[in-house]
Amino acid sequence: MSGQSLTDRIAAAQHSMTGSAISKAVCKATTHEVSGPKKKHLDYLIHCTNELNVSIPHLADTLLERTASNSWIVVFKALITTHHLMMYGNERLMQYLASRNTLFNLNNFLDKAALQGYNMSTFIRRYSRYLNEKAMSYRLAAVDFTKMKRGADGVMRTMNTEKLIKTLPIIQNQLDALLDFQPNSNELTNGVINTAFMLLFKDSIRLFAAYNEGVINMLEKYFDMKKNQCKEALEIYKTFLNRMTKLSEFLKVAERVGIDQGDSPDLTQAPSSLLEALEQHLASLEGRKLKDLSTASRSSTLSSAVSSLSSTGISLSRMDDKTEDNRLPQHKARHLREKDTLKFIYVPNLTSELFTLQPNFTPIQTTHTVPNNNNAWGGRTANTHTHTHTHTHTHTHTHTHTHIHAIMQTYNKVLCSHTHKPTHTAQSWTHCHSKVQLLRAFESFAIFSPFLLPW
Repeated sequence: MSGQSLTDRIAAAQHSMTGSAISKAVCKATTHEVSGPKKKHLDYLIHCTNELNVSIPHLADTLLERTASNSWIVVFKALITTHHLMMYGNERLMQYLASRNTLFNLNNFLDKAALQGYNMSTFIRRYSRYLNEKAMSYRLAAVDFTKMKRGADGVMRTMNTEKLIKTLPIIQNQLDALLDFQPNSNELTNGVINTAFMLLFKDSIRLFAAYNEGVINMLEKYFDMKKNQCKEALEIYKTFLNRMTKLSEFLKVAERVGIDQGDSPDLTQAPSSLLEALEQHLASLEGRKLKDLSTASRSSTLSSAVSSLSSTGISLSRMDDKTEDNRLPQHKARHLREKDTLKFIYVPNLTSELFTLQPNFTPIQTTHTVPNNNNAWGGRTANTHTHTHTHTHTHTHTHTHTHIHAIMQTYNKVLCSHTHKPTHTAQSWTHCHSKVQLLRAFESFAIFSPFLLPW
């Protein structure tokens, strides 16, 4: 099915009427259209993460609610949107996601509607596990490894031994979850999975770059470590060699589909003699005698290994810079048309009671409480008390109310047949909205006139 479905259009109209701009943007980013989320919706949501008066829990929970859909397209796009915001949104979002006891519970997800749903469901389960692991890594290390400073004075290169040995396994677990996505080039058949793979490709480059620098730091400290530390470091290094091979296979898929534009990073492995030197040093600490290596030979082997891994790090950084350079023109264009982007979704007032302040991640400010009388769609619940006012209406205003009343009756019939949600009375719509909002409501429903007429 191409384009937005009737369900997508009805949901977007609901959020327009209730004034929930974030919910509308999330809804439009996760439509049933078989393509990646549109950039204008992602840009708006990124903008929202940087606004202090936007509730980060509300934004995150709205995305999580979309993963409860039975449609693989909606769920996949909700995961992609979340991943995109993790990468480019404000860190407050990552902090909130990492603080949750559970994030995505999609281990048993299966869309049985069509053959494509079966195939894509496998990748949805793998993708959700990676995003869970990404949030867990932040929870354990309090840092996003894909965003940390790199280089000789970077975080991983200057980390002390004790912290380094605890941190590298966390990176390994996240990288394992990423590489488990394991698509073949002939499985990247639609815009949804292609968008997810592109984000994973970027994460793989940055994550392995941090991993690589941590291993370089560990090797430089290895011969000064205690016995237990050497034992852990040796296992970490062996795992690192295996992950380098798996990453190379992952990048070959990206090369075949043209993501890296034929410029794959050079994953140069350290000489095999290094592993032998590490094992011999540990054996000597444990009192086992193996072939002795001279200090000069050991130093030469270590220097050669560090040089090889540094070359790998440079290659990864070059690839990362290239992908960002490709994104930079779009990034600049986004800022140039930011005002137009914000006009795309009607925002009643960013400081209004529709958005609550998130106290966990912002300076102490006065917050406004929002009455808990909204239903799942953001509108008033059926039993909510509605204040009535006496107005002196002109003939034109009364005529407008009559049309809104008629449209609302028809809309409620359609809405009940599709969503089975509580309906709104004409009185609640006509009295709780200003004249300007009534006109906006009329325009929103006018979009659906072709669909409403048969009823």
